Amino acid sequence: MQTVYPLLAVLAAYLTGSLSFAVIVSRVMGLKDPRTFGSKNPGATNVLRSGSKAAAIVTLLLDGLKGWLPVVLVRWFGKPYGLEDGTLALVALAAFLGHLWPVFFGFKGGKGVATFIGAVAGIDLLLGIATGATWLIIAFFFRYSSLASLVAAGFAPAYYLLGDRIQWYAEKSVLFALFIMAMFLAWRHRENINRLLEGKESRLGGGAKKS
Repeated sequence: MQTVYPLLAVLAAYLTGSLSFAVIVSRVMGLKDPRTFGSKNPGATNVLRSGSKAAAIVTLLLDGLKGWLPVVLVRWFGKPYGLEDGTLALVALAAFLGHLWPVFFGFKGGKGVATFIGAVAGIDLLLGIATGATWLIIAFFFRYSSLASLVAAGFAPAYYLLGDRIQWYAEKSVLFALFIMAMFLAWRHRENINRLLEGKESRLGGGAKKS
């Protein structure tokens, strides 16, 4: 039975990640489906384009929560069931991939930034704070959400490696999961990367950069 628990944990994490809260919250609050306007990305940023800041904030928090909760449950309660660091890494990855390819929503999900940061915070709170702070700093100074997301995702594995001298300890499985999530996040932002290079990416609180 011990071998079944890790599989169940990973499956539960994927199903939790598959809850597309951008769509769910929009439906509950009587807003348009975020997959039908703007970037058509089911995420908090696109929900904000509906004009409802409250819906965007709720979406952001719930998307982060679905990344954090499965990971932290394994970290807190998993050891008696044989759920070690390898399972922790797989659960974080599964929740993140569930957001990208949600089984409940035709496998068409968002870009995974909030869920990624939530999963990272589940691995270690200080690591999550460092990753989230990186996003805020880059977003504040450069005004590009996509750039902030890419930089934060890229720094997360580096912070984890550095952290073995501070608070948390580097496990290869967790490091690998962080790296894979960062790669997928960058891939999902490929169109944003092209617009950044062309100077056409939209800024936070404004329009596209004028060239």
